[in-house]
Amino acid sequence: MTVTLNRAQEPVRLEELEPRVRHLGVADYETTWRAMQSFTTGRGADTQDEIWVLEHPSVYTLGVAGKAEHLPRVANGIPVVKVDRGGQITYHGPGQVVAYLLLDLRRRGLGVRTLVRQMERAVIDLLHTYAIEAAGRTDAPGVYVNDAKVAALGLRIKNGCCYHGLALNVDMDLAPFHAINPCGYPGLAVTQLRDLGIRAPGEAVREQLVAHLTRVLR
Repeated sequence: MTVTLNRAQEPVRLEELEPRVRHLGVADYETTWRAMQSFTTGRGADTQDEIWVLEHPSVYTLGVAGKAEHLPRVANGIPVVKVDRGGQITYHGPGQVVAYLLLDLRRRGLGVRTLVRQMERAVIDLLHTYAIEAAGRTDAPGVYVNDAKVAALGLRIKNGCCYHGLALNVDMDLAPFHAINPCGYPGLAVTQLRDLGIRAPGEAVREQLVAHLTRVLR
């Protein structure tokens, strides 16, 4: 699978911070990761920010702080990719909505902690529309419902710009999480929208997540 980007971007005025949204369907993880790196390296002062929305085939990703003790404890055939985002290990797979944020933080006047809180807020507000109470945690970025993690976050900052983003569990097989220490926390419970009683189709959740992300980023 090849991620094709339109590099002939129209210059944007700095006050026009609405990100361009790209729906990439089911996309290979490593191909997408390399495309994010290329986009970030090649962007200029007027390059429009983007949000990439997609789903990955089954894959574990291990962040720069990843430790061997958090790796899969069983041979389940799921590849492990070492990547350049912060954090430990997580799982991506079918039934999960992934949103990658490719933003110029300097232009937006955003610090990393503020951006993380905004990303969490987008998911919390989405869940609130379904009468689900959720919260973030300062010690372990992400969104939690009754201490079970429903969304994971991870970012890479380069030259004042970010990439990577968040993954929201919608309707998936959670078993691969049980083979790892999710985000480096042994025994961390993981949940998903389906198990919280939310039966909305993945397409609807994708659109809602994008709407909340673009709102909190304004």
